[in-house]
Amino acid sequence: MTAIVDEYRHTADVPRLLERLDLVAARATSAEELMLAVKPYLEMHEVAGPIYERVIERDPNNAQALVILANAYWLTGRGGDVVGDLASRALAIDPANRGAWHLWALSEGVPRTRLQRWQQVVARFPDDDLAKATMADNAAGIGASEDDPAAMQLALDTFKELRARATRPEQRNALDEAITALSKRR
Repeated sequence: MTAIVDEYRHTADVPRLLERLDLVAARATSAEELMLAVKPYLEMHEVAGPIYERVIERDPNNAQALVILANAYWLTGRGGDVVGDLASRALAIDPANRGAWHLWALSEGVPRTRLQRWQQVVARFPDDDLAKATMADNAAGIGASEDDPAAMQLALDTFKELRARATRPEQRNALDEAITALSKRR
């Protein structure tokens, strides 16, 4: 796998990459072997995606593999419908998989429905600051675009809650800017 990735990094030849990944996948004896081979390259979604397609073929009920594939698809622009379907499959297998919940919410194309999904994620994982920040960002977008005071208040309250817990200066500064901007819009 290292040689394949190194060649791809040097040439950026996607068809060659896919051809070589297909050969690796065909030679692998198990889904676990494929997951182990691609583990160092999970951040390279153009590598992880094709391998995890094969993992899912071999192990269709592996919720984490579905999440990794959905994430790779999302980051390579495969679209919300495909990502949402994979995330929903992962949730049906493992309702506690936070990554599946995040991708399920993220993949919704309708802003208000996406906000409602993020609210469900936050209700399920109340300590998930990333989900809260994303929910607040979606609420701010709806509040501004639809002149919705309730959505704007949800965004403001959530950003204030996150600010109260922020530990790093860059977090506090970003949240202060968001709170100031939203306060001016009210």
